[in-house]
Amino acid sequence: MATLQVRSMDDQLYRALGARAAMDNRSISQEVIAIIKDYLSRPASQHQTTTEQFLQLCGSWQDDRAEDEIAADIRDARTSSPGRFREPF
Repeated sequence: MATLQVRSMDDQLYRALGARAAMDNRSISQEVIAIIKDYLSRPASQHQTTTEQFLQLCGSWQDDRAEDEIAADIRDARTSSPGRFREPF
């Protein structure tokens, strides 16, 4: 049987993986194998569909103005908000 070693795993990710493994009464190694098996058992088209759904949810920016004009409007809105970030007296 093959062995897989994972290096430099983020501590938070490792803790989350441990918590998920504990919920399923598995070791972390067993949980990783279960997650990989589950992921690989899905059709590749399902992964693409998920990505497409995410992009549809987010939408895209549509504006007839030039990029410089949009950026200037955003900057002006940030600097012309009265009362924001005033020094306390």
